[in-house]
Amino acid sequence: MRTRNYLLTTAVSLLTIASASAQKVDVKKQFANAANQVTYMLSQIPTADTTGNKVSPRTFENGKFKLVKSSDWTSGFFPGELWFLYDYTRDPKWKQQAEIYTAKIQKEQYNKGTHDLGFMINCSFGNAYRLTDNEAYKKVLIQAAKSLSTRFNPKTGVIRSWDHNADQWKNPVIIDNMMNLELLFKATKLTGDSSFYKIAVSHADHTLKNHFRADYSSYHVVDYDPETGAVIKKQTHQGYSDESAWARGQAWGLYGYTMCYRETHDRKYLEQAQHIAKFIFSNPTMPKDLVPFWDYNDPQIPNISRDASAAAITASALYELSGYVKNSDYREKADKILSSLSSSAYLTPPNQDAGFILLHSTGHRPAKSEIDVPINYADYYYLEALLRSTKR
Repeated sequence: MRTRNYLLTTAVSLLTIASASAQKVDVKKQFANAANQVTYMLSQIPTADTTGNKVSPRTFENGKFKLVKSSDWTSGFFPGELWFLYDYTRDPKWKQQAEIYTAKIQKEQYNKGTHDLGFMINCSFGNAYRLTDNEAYKKVLIQAAKSLSTRFNPKTGVIRSWDHNADQWKNPVIIDNMMNLELLFKATKLTGDSSFYKIAVSHADHTLKNHFRADYSSYHVVDYDPETGAVIKKQTHQGYSDESAWARGQAWGLYGYTMCYRETHDRKYLEQAQHIAKFIFSNPTMPKDLVPFWDYNDPQIPNISRDASAAAITASALYELSGYVKNSDYREKADKILSSLSSSAYLTPPNQDAGFILLHSTGHRPAKSEIDVPINYADYYYLEALLRSTKR
């Protein structure tokens, strides 16, 4: 990784010198590159370890191409990428592959043991239904929303995130959970049942109240008393420290509240998204290329890993946010992030790293897991951002 970090630093420096302002990304070129990479990945999947019912590509780490089970929180991203490729190209081969890999995680619609059904099912079946109007996909979305709703506690007003580490947390909620609310909003539109919508709004409101500091940075984990609804503690699990701003967490918040404004038209969500964006882009540790270090408060900055996934999520959110706020620079910032991610500093060389698209993401640094690697959710939100960049 030292060689890669050196190359990243050098490439980013050259990128900054070459262009002080973002250039429009050639979306056609980048989708062609993505198509080539994913084609290579599909050829590599048969060579990967699929024992234990592993079905979906997640990362390339320590020289190994790693797949995950359908129950992994990241299982829906690769099918979603395939649907994005079909969305852009309308090439039936991508639809065929998307259908195959989406079907592999269908059983998770009944999984009541995770809060991540939004990631797993909405990113796969949600895009599938959007692009095909297939009623079978609609049914899966509705069932998944029902399963997710079972994790809502009326006393806390939030959807429980994790069931593990019961000795550490009673009713933990992570900022990432904002991303799973879109599935619930979608279920209300598909069924007319407002209970899904009400759960999503309650969760968003309690998270807005309890997860954010005065500067609009977010805690990673807030633990609630399941009997009284009182907040027990606020801390981190994947960030540098309890009081630090974990980069991907800030991106989840930005994306989540932008989405909540779209679904509710409640201006407090729009204002929250703007506040989070201000925190991100006024942060003194934000690099010039707008691809953040993994945690805004890591004292080892700049000699520490970046998180391309946080940048990709942020760019995708900014394209949507720019449509809600007149005379903002959100689209320009998103363009600059995409320009950076579409440079040689972050793109995986052809037919390397099992065909992932982006390098330099950080999964879980405190656990020494997935540090400075390509990862599927970075690729998913990068493709979504590319698609959103073409729309006004």
